[in-house]
Amino acid sequence: QAQVVESGGGLVQPGGSLRLTCSASRIIFNPNSMAWYRRAPGRQRELVAVLARNGYINIVDSVKGRFTISGDIAAKTIYLQMDKLKPEDTAVYYCNAAPRPGTGVTVWGQGTQVTVSS
Repeated sequence: QAQVVESGGGLVQPGGSLRLTCSASRIIFNPNSMAWYRRAPGRQRELVAVLARNGYINIVDSVKGRFTISGDIAAKTIYLQMDKLKPEDTAVYYCNAAPRPGTGVTVWGQGTQVTVSS
């Protein structure tokens, strides 16, 4: 079974909201950080937001003010609240769980589709 599982994607109208959930409960290490990425059609995968164990948060400029990352790294669960969605937010959203640098391999989920369309 998958070690990292995303859920909450779907079809939403422009201006709407979705909340994505990422659970990494099956991984055997304690993550140093967990993050959301996305890959839009015809584009490379890009970082959306990251939450670190020490509380550090980074959100890319293209979604800042509209998306919020939250969660509990110790519980291996994070969320992505997406508000004021735009058609250009349409993408497959992926979650990952990363160990401390040099101590292991980052584990990725299979992704969840988010489609913003009227």
